[in-house]
Amino acid sequence: MLVNGKWESAWQPFQASSKQGAFLRQVSSFRNWVTPDGSAGPTGEGGFKAEAGRYHLYVALICPWASRTLIGRKLKGLEDAITVDVVEPVLTDQGWRFGSYPGASADTVNGATHLHEIYTKADPIHTGRATVPVLWDRQRGTIVNNESADILRMLNSGFGTLARSDVDLYPEDLRSRIDAWSERIYPTLNNGVYRAGFATTQGAYEEAFNDVFGMLDTLEAHLNESGPLMFGSRVTETDIRLFVTLVRFDAAYHGLFKCNLRRIVDYPRLSAFVSAMLAVPGVRETVSIDHIKRGYYSIKALNPNGIVPVGPDLPGLAPVTLARKAA
Repeated sequence: MLVNGKWESAWQPFQASSKQGAFLRQVSSFRNWVTPDGSAGPTGEGGFKAEAGRYHLYVALICPWASRTLIGRKLKGLEDAITVDVVEPVLTDQGWRFGSYPGASADTVNGATHLHEIYTKADPIHTGRATVPVLWDRQRGTIVNNESADILRMLNSGFGTLARSDVDLYPEDLRSRIDAWSERIYPTLNNGVYRAGFATTQGAYEEAFNDVFGMLDTLEAHLNESGPLMFGSRVTETDIRLFVTLVRFDAAYHGLFKCNLRRIVDYPRLSAFVSAMLAVPGVRETVSIDHIKRGYYSIKALNPNGIVPVGPDLPGLAPVTLARKAA
C-alpha cells in the first residue's frame, strides 16, 4: 500500500482484521461528485461539472465493485462521454497494473504502469490502498471519486442530458426499498464473501459463511415472489449490486473463499436472475470470467501455487421461464 505517497511493501489482500479475525474493508478516500451544474454532491467539494470527454474510469474486470460502474455506464448510455481503461487481472506486488493481457489496456490518460501512480498523481502524500474503480477528471488532473456506490449513483443522475433519460437505476418510487436492500445485501453478501474468504479465525469465517447463505436463501425466497429481478422487470442499482456478486460466486467465491454450502446454479430463482441480467443489453459485455478466475486465483495468500480452475464458464443465457408464485 501507499504510505505518504510511497509504495511501502508487497500488495496483500488483507486490508485489516479485527481482534476476532474478521476482515475489515478500507473506507474510500475520494468522495467528490460529478453533477449536471458542477455544484457539490452529497459529499466532497463542487467544481466537477458533467461534460463529455472530461471523465475517465479506471476499472478491473475481476472486481465486483468496479463492475458496478461499468454496468451503470453501459445502461445509462455514457460510453461516448466517459472513457475507460482496464487493469490486468493478476495482482502484482504493487497491486493493479496496466498492460497487454487480453481484455486489459494501457493507461491511455496518464501513462501510468500501476494504479497506485494515479493515486499519488491526485495526492502526492496519499496513504492507503490503490483500489478500483477510480473516476478521474482530466481537466483538474485528479480523482473525483473511488467509491463504487457513489460512482454508480452519479452515473445515474449526475451526467444530466449526456445520459439516457429513459433508464433510471434509482427511481423515486423505489428508493426506500433500494436503500433497505442495499443495507442488507452489502454486509452479508457483497462483503460477506470477502469476510469469509479473508477471515483469520474459524469463528469469523463461520459467522460470515452463515451470513452469506442466510442472505442467498432470503433472496431466493424474495425472487420467488418478485422475479425475475428484485423489483419485477425494472433494472435498478439493487440488481446491479446483487448481480456482480452472484456472477462471480460459482467461479471464485464457492471454492477460493470457502463459500461452498451451495452454488448459485443450485438456486433456481437466483440462477434465473443471473440469466435475466445477462440478457440485459450491455451487461454481458462487462463480465469476463477469464479475468475473474485469473484475478482471484492469483491471490497468493489463498492460492500459493497460482493454479486457475478450468471451470465453470459464464452461465448461458437460459430463457427465464419460471413463473411468479401465485399470490
